[in-house]
Amino acid sequence: MQIKQLAQLVSINAKTIRYYEQIHLIPAPKRMSNGYRVYSQADAERLIFIRRCRDLHIPLDAIKTLLAAQTCGDKSCAEVDDIIEQQLIKVRAAQKELKKLELSLACLLTNCSANTINDCQIIKQLNS
Repeated sequence: MQIKQLAQLVSINAKTIRYYEQIHLIPAPKRMSNGYRVYSQADAERLIFIRRCRDLHIPLDAIKTLLAAQTCGDKSCAEVDDIIEQQLIKVRAAQKELKKLELSLACLLTNCSANTINDCQIIKQLNS
């Protein structure tokens, strides 16, 4: 299949697919005589795996490690576990930061009952 078809199939932008090829996240595809890229079902499956990893905000370097790990079926999966654990730690830290942000915004909103900008407590607090 050509890149446009692949992009639709795996829900990844064609430009992103080219980038993944450039950074060797996916192998260079075969080319037709007219120079167009031709992708296989294996390429589609690899890109779906990458997209799912990216949906989890797993960094590209870690995705490379996960892809490489798939070729070592008998090897310990400790490295895979570590990647997922580190990502979970990052997500939990981000959740804490978002909770602080939510509380700050809620506090700002509840402190203002003014009808005009001149009396707006939100503006006053942001300026102090």
